[in-house]
Amino acid sequence: MKTLALILLVIGLGLTIFTTFTYFTKEKIVDIGELEITAKKQNNLNWSPLIGIGVIAVGGILYWQSTKKQ
Repeated sequence: MKTLALILLVIGLGLTIFTTFTYFTKEKIVDIGELEITAKKQNNLNWSPLIGIGVIAVGGILYWQSTKKQ
């Protein structure tokens, strides 16, 4: 249980610090016979830092409960 709590704490910290994930996809612009023109399109995945804070809170509660039982 402690391991899961620590993993959640680290993930929550990462979600709080890094609020955007950027990835690229290839998009076909022109396709004429053997001529093919593609372009890279940038896509962003955004989330609120409050989600990270919530995950940190859940991890903290799990860690607190796991130490309390011992």
